Amino acid sequence: MKTALKPRWILTLILAMAIASVFVLLSQWQFSSSSESAPPAPTTTETVRPLTEILQPLTPLYATGADQMVSFDGSFVPGTRILVQDRLLDGVEGLWVVQGFAVDGSAVDGSAADPDAGTADALIPVVLGWVDTADRAAALPERSGASSVVGRLLPPEAPEVQRPVEGQVPTVSTAALSNVWDQPVYAAFVVASEVTQDGVQVPFDAGMEQVIVGPQPQETPVNWLNIFYAIEWVVFAGFAFFLWWRLVADDHRRSLEDAADAEEARSGEVAGGVTAQDDVAFVDPVAVTSGPDASMRSSRAAGTSAVAVPDSESGTFP
Repeated sequence: MKTALKPRWILTLILAMAIASVFVLLSQWQFSSSSESAPPAPTTTETVRPLTEILQPLTPLYATGADQMVSFDGSFVPGTRILVQDRLLDGVEGLWVVQGFAVDGSAVDGSAADPDAGTADALIPVVLGWVDTADRAAALPERSGASSVVGRLLPPEAPEVQRPVEGQVPTVSTAALSNVWDQPVYAAFVVASEVTQDGVQVPFDAGMEQVIVGPQPQETPVNWLNIFYAIEWVVFAGFAFFLWWRLVADDHRRSLEDAADAEEARSGEVAGGVTAQDDVAFVDPVAVTSGPDASMRSSRAAGTSAVAVPDSESGTFP
């Protein structure tokens, strides 16, 4: 027997479909987020571009600009050299030598740098090389004067809490360096591959190795946590339909049980009426009122047991 869909079943089905649709959209969003954007192709990143075209002071560095080879003019700022701890080169632990570089035309307010007016060009940290010990770095002179730098633009590192060492930092955190140098700093740093002064390339100092950072690999990374969330949303969508089915099944079962109870009640009433009619016996009024055994026949006809009473005078039963 077919059962027609009740209006409330249709309404709950529409609600379940709406909820499931939202879950499917969330799953699709998680799947799309699981594959991060591939880094720019080497044909793009290895072409040297001016820094000011890629990044401005106090603005974040996006993935499209990271890993780009850039060039910029300016001057090294004396007194800004720091050492970055725990840097490996060919498996040997050492330190990076980093110095602040004031980029020409990078004043935060857009005007030319004017110390008298309180404006200055923003600094960008420049990695000049690698040393194995802090003593070796102390023996090297600081860079100074107007220069031109070519290098790879990289995003800043996260700050870390560590026991402070004079002149050293645990990471290349531009936020932390801004506090150390007390000047606006680019939200990125550059690993120098070439430094020139007056059109002449300046060799790297003796005792300091050049830091070489190649282009990023082109594999598209996959975030498995996003994939897990995407599968989870699909399960939730299926659960919405399962919950609707359970509600409809329970409602239908209650309807069948109520119908069965009503049918049983009607059958009991009919059966009770027939039994009462069968228990009423037809009694002949003439037979009951005539003859010496009238009382006993009347009792039998009424379906009751007659008790014989002995004669009071003779002491015998009739």
